[in-house]
Amino acid sequence: MAVKVLNLQQRGALKSFSDECRALKSIRHRNLLKIIAVCSSIDYQGNDFKCIVFEFMENGSLDDWLHSKGDEQYLNIIQRLNIAIDAASALDYLHNNCQVSIVHCDLKPSNILLDEEMTAHVGDFGLAKFLFKSSWNKYTSIALKGSIGYIPPEYGSGVNVSTLGDVYSFGIMLLELCTGRRPTDEIFKDGLNIHQYVKSHLPRRVTEIADASLLLAYEEHNIYEDNASDLEEKAILQDDEYISKLNTSTIIQECLISIMKIGLLCSSSSPRDRMPISIALKEIHTIKNLF
Repeated sequence: MAVKVLNLQQRGALKSFSDECRALKSIRHRNLLKIIAVCSSIDYQGNDFKCIVFEFMENGSLDDWLHSKGDEQYLNIIQRLNIAIDAASALDYLHNNCQVSIVHCDLKPSNILLDEEMTAHVGDFGLAKFLFKSSWNKYTSIALKGSIGYIPPEYGSGVNVSTLGDVYSFGIMLLELCTGRRPTDEIFKDGLNIHQYVKSHLPRRVTEIADASLLLAYEEHNIYEDNASDLEEKAILQDDEYISKLNTSTIIQECLISIMKIGLLCSSSSPRDRMPISIALKEIHTIKNLF
């Protein structure tokens, strides 16, 4: 199990604790981080002590996998598709299948945890909001913190929190999943963001922005081709193994283009242009089935 201890000295920590407990006790889904227990007590110094005990996730966070400094671990295309499907399934449940719709408000790779089977679980509901139908109980985004790079642009104007805000965060996460770049990377400056970066490279230059670790297993055929100095040698390379590798590389590129297009639609600057999470989920399932 894993224990999240609240820093009660931090402003808003108590409300965050209450909101998270309230959200988690009312929801059950295979792709949401399971809460085991909640503790509210006094520590040995007489201070308030509050913590949440979660199911332990053996494989850490998606952020760990995407941005690991070592070369020993990387995600293949099927694993990335499965993680995208898991995260979309969790959001679809929160938005469309709960008694009261819930907006996560802080979706990002570090809040997506992977279990022993590499199944993704969405966690950290400290900023989650319930969307009650009554107008007097709507939340504005004026004081919403969230995470830089993943917060939808309209929240900067203090509009009402909505499920389309989560869709934007999901879209940014999809682009990060494909490129291996955080939306806060140094290259994104002077008005350039990850959405524009990906859009400017699709479809023909997708290999220039794809996560390098995703294509490592399929680079060998390029080496073979470069070493073939004449037509006879190149003809020898046209065997089943070479063609298989070439086809697999092409399929991966097509798969990436399709995922990135969904990421771009979900991360549109205007909420009305974003793809609903239920449709995004179906589209990613279709991509996986074709792959």
